[in-house]
Amino acid sequence: MNEETWNAVDSYVEAVLVPQDAALLEATRRSAAAGLPSIAVTPAMGRLLHLLARMQGATRILEIGTLGGYSSIWLARALPKGGRLVTLEADATHAGIAQANLRESGLEDYVDLRIGQALETLPVLEREAAGPFDLVFIDADKPSSPEYFEWALKLSRPGTAIVVDNVVRGGRLAQPGTGDAGVDAMRDMTELIGREPRVTATIVQTVGAKGYDGFLLALVS
Repeated sequence: MNEETWNAVDSYVEAVLVPQDAALLEATRRSAAAGLPSIAVTPAMGRLLHLLARMQGATRILEIGTLGGYSSIWLARALPKGGRLVTLEADATHAGIAQANLRESGLEDYVDLRIGQALETLPVLEREAAGPFDLVFIDADKPSSPEYFEWALKLSRPGTAIVVDNVVRGGRLAQPGTGDAGVDAMRDMTELIGREPRVTATIVQTVGAKGYDGFLLALVS
């Protein structure tokens, strides 16, 4: 098994189960044209987030890390009328592209996009009583992931689902002392969650168009 096979399977899954419409394709095109890094979730992962939000019956979703808004579109499309996605983006340029993509997707009224460092914006959400959220998706700078998860817990309720992307780091999650801040942070977060009695969690390893990685799925009790 190799990346060529993984990519072929992803392409087949997308063609049969996850066809992208004009808004999703345009969001990808606009993000690439603006020079945004090619690190958005895959279509299959976007569909997974959409399904999780629907399974949760989510009316309030928090996303930490907007980028160009591709995952935001998938999440916002799962919301019922009156639902709300709060998405946090540190980079103003990325946020501008995301706003354009959300506007073109007809989802602006469902989304509250906050620009600024998430660790500064999250306390504001707490003061505003913006939570509790039904679903939290964390896909931002990896070294801050333990703090993001702690904030996700603060803004959650029993039954909230928390998803953290890119946790396996090409298998390096199993290696202590790598010296890589992203890997070390994911290990710290995983071990923090392992000690947290309010959370039941697992990590699912994945292969596909983005190579070998995985995501963490947690349920708050």
